[in-house]
Amino acid sequence: MQNRKKKMIKSKKIIGLKKIIICILTVFAVLQLTGCVGEEDGKKDTVEENSGKIRIGMSFDSFVIERWQRDRDIFVATARELGAEVNVQSANGEVEEQISQIQYFIDKGMDIIVVVPIDAEALTDVIVKAKKEGIPVVCYDRIVKNANADLYVSFDNEMVGDIMGRSLYGIIGKNKNVIEICGPESDYNVEQVANGFASQTRKNAGHIVGMCHCDGWRSEVAYQYISDNKEIVKKCDGIMCGNDALAGVVIKALSEMRLAGKIVVVGQDADLDACQRIVEGTQEMTVYKPVEKQARVAAEYAVRLANKEEVKTATFFNDGTYDIPFIKLQPVAVYKNNMDEIIINGGYHLKEDVYINVTE
Repeated sequence: MQNRKKKMIKSKKIIGLKKIIICILTVFAVLQLTGCVGEEDGKKDTVEENSGKIRIGMSFDSFVIERWQRDRDIFVATARELGAEVNVQSANGEVEEQISQIQYFIDKGMDIIVVVPIDAEALTDVIVKAKKEGIPVVCYDRIVKNANADLYVSFDNEMVGDIMGRSLYGIIGKNKNVIEICGPESDYNVEQVANGFASQTRKNAGHIVGMCHCDGWRSEVAYQYISDNKEIVKKCDGIMCGNDALAGVVIKALSEMRLAGKIVVVGQDADLDACQRIVEGTQEMTVYKPVEKQARVAAEYAVRLANKEEVKTATFFNDGTYDIPFIKLQPVAVYKNNMDEIIINGGYHLKEDVYINVTE
């Protein structure tokens, strides 16, 4: 009987010890997980300084625009495949924060800096400073003026505007009333897109009866403009939107006026909800910019520049003072009738997601 009691006590001790070990291992596992910091977290020290790898500092305007998250993920994955580490920061639309982030990259002696600039002119001085420190700079998607960046990777933005104009006027016809809902004037891409659209407006004798610039690409500004200018809106035939996020709120405001699907709306970026609206019939078209290609190419060239390799391009872009190497990618118009070919078959969005609200 006494031996039996001893065995029971011993068994309880073993069980208790096992529980303690399991608790310790669980705590250790949690600590390990919380210690893993991803690039997208925006923490300052996401790249080991003595890792021996190429260190890329990447500063985004913000992640308000849907596509930037896709750009980030593909850029980071490609860079890692090439043996580089990326410290990704988001300035959340604040110019001073982006300047601070770039200065941080300079102080840390990054091998290269890649920037999606908020303001075409406000970042000039800090970019010039980076170059003086021997750090090459890539302007991603948007240019920094008069900074003599080492590379500019973007799309033919005037062509984007031209495509939007041809699509819009191709439906509404000549001598019609149009409203432009544009992005911020500080974004030089906005000016280029507007120039491309203006060329089609002239060709089609269009009348721009209203215009709005949305600072920080804030959608609420577009929504408020449409809501506050109902009489102008009712007399217009089409609305050009600077991106699909703006188009979404414009169409929301139009639906409240029972005009959704009656006034032609065009946008750009091929956001999922824009593709859904196109197949549903409330948005006419979007301009698809193959961001996967842009992100991969930018990462590949960033690594080459960090390795002090010479980069040659067939095209140059004048930033206001300097002609800088320019990798110019081509945009594609997406309509309901080529949605499957371009977007679905191209793997940009899943068919079930695009057609989620469409019944056979």
